[in-house]
Amino acid sequence: MKVLIVSDTHRKNDNFFKVVEMHKPDMVVHCGDIEGSEYAISEAAGCPVYMVAGNNDFFADLPQEVEFSVGRYKCMATHGHRYRVSMGPEMLFAEARERGLDVVMYGHTHKPEVRREGDIYVVNPGSLSYPRQEGRRPSYIIMETDRFGDLHFTVAYI
Repeated sequence: MKVLIVSDTHRKNDNFFKVVEMHKPDMVVHCGDIEGSEYAISEAAGCPVYMVAGNNDFFADLPQEVEFSVGRYKCMATHGHRYRVSMGPEMLFAEARERGLDVVMYGHTHKPEVRREGDIYVVNPGSLSYPRQEGRRPSYIIMETDRFGDLHFTVAYI
C-alpha cells in the first residue's frame, strides 16, 4: 500500500495535484492547514483521504485528529499545534504510547521529518506550499508497506 502524506498546502494546491498524479497513491493523509480546499483535495486524490484541521482551518468542518489503520499499523493524523510540535515531537511520542499507536503524522512546522523511538514513528511531511527547512523545497512523505507488511518512509521533494 502506498500512502501519500502531505500538510500545510494553505489553499495552494498545484503541487498537491502534481504529486497525486505522479504517485497515484492508495490513500492520502493531509495533516491540516487546507484552508477551504477539502473538496478539491478529495476529488483529485481518487482514493480514501483522511484530513484534519490545522490552526488556519478556522471554518473547516474537520476533526482535530483522526485514527485509522494502514495494514497492521494503528495511525493517527493531527496538525500538531495542540501538541507543541514547534518545541519537538515529544508530546506526540507520549500520546502514541498512551493510545497504542504505531505512527503519528503531523504538520504545522513546515519541515519534513521522520523520527522513530522503539516501534513508534512520528512523521512530518513538511509543506507543499511554504517549506521552511534549509533549501526550502516543497516536501511530502510516501509511506509504503512492503510485501511482508513492513513500513518504509520516503521524504520526497518537488
